[in-house]
Amino acid sequence: MPDEYSLSDVLERMYQNQLALEAALMELTLLAEKQGLTEVGDNVRGALWAMGENAGHIKQGLAKLKGKSER
Repeated sequence: MPDEYSLSDVLERMYQNQLALEAALMELTLLAEKQGLTEVGDNVRGALWAMGENAGHIKQGLAKLKGKSER
């Protein structure tokens, strides 16, 4: 399988890991907020916002990279 470790495949997996980390962090954030740690929740939500913004750029870049490799 020559394409198994292509750049676009590796980046896609990193993107999927980022989404999984975002979901896990949100679960922990909800737990922290439930325990009254609102400042912690606010800080994590700020970091999650940045991750979400970056995820959009990563997804667009992956689409462009995949489009070029299919030509």
